[in-house]
Amino acid sequence: MHIRATVAAVTGALALSALVVPAAQAADAPSGKAAFSSAAAGADSGTTTASTLDVTFSDMKVNSGKNIVVGTTNVVSFPVTYTVTHASDIDTSSDNFATGPMIYHGSSLDTADNVFISDDPATCTSASSTVLNCKGVIYIRPADGELFNSDAGTWGAGALAVTSNGDEKTQDGLGSTKVQRYSKLTVNAGPEPVAKGKTITSTGKLSRANWEDNAYRGYTNQPVKLQFRKAGTSTYTTVKTVYSDQYGNLKATATASYDGYWRFSFAGTTTTPAVNATGDYVDVQ
Repeated sequence: MHIRATVAAVTGALALSALVVPAAQAADAPSGKAAFSSAAAGADSGTTTASTLDVTFSDMKVNSGKNIVVGTTNVVSFPVTYTVTHASDIDTSSDNFATGPMIYHGSSLDTADNVFISDDPATCTSASSTVLNCKGVIYIRPADGELFNSDAGTWGAGALAVTSNGDEKTQDGLGSTKVQRYSKLTVNAGPEPVAKGKTITSTGKLSRANWEDNAYRGYTNQPVKLQFRKAGTSTYTTVKTVYSDQYGNLKATATASYDGYWRFSFAGTTTTPAVNATGDYVDVQ
């Protein structure tokens, strides 16, 4: 569930309480998705200082420690695991207690300009009378306009919990992750075949997801390696480094010596993951 800070409206306690109301009141409660959406909005509003629930969060791991790479249309989902330590007198049964993970763009939840929270409450198991091991799933839907290009980079991680009587806890600073713009890289080497000692020209393009128009656009002025793998071997060797132009286009030349595969290789940046083009075979005669 995606929330922008500018649409914050209600507190996390009020929203999450709808998830844990007694069964007799369940018919009047909003859906889990609606409740968690409101909870994120409440966190955006600055509920990090409202901590009436004796709960702490720790050991948070987002997407098993891997970066979150988002394209233009496909829905991306990733797991978040964490530990909840609570006072012994708190009833953590599902009809009284709910918790969920979130990631946020900004230095803290108080100043975040974008937040994603799990659509539904996390699933938790008891490790002891005061410890829960929890796992939630967060979804990002780029086709719905949930991201700006400026959102690419480092995000913080946090969590929230609430009981049916309105006690709440929201905590940020539980770790970090990177949300990156999916990258693509192509290559076409020729002529094919080519005489030994002649020049091979490799052209291609480095592009990445534009979250604001749902298209792939050239990634400009980036260093990209031209690499070669001799036929019958498994290792690529860097021949030279070139830079993408204002449209993301690439062009590099090299001398034809052996049959083999030519490719471009991009090391990646904070906002964009590394990517290798599929090698293009050239027969040298």
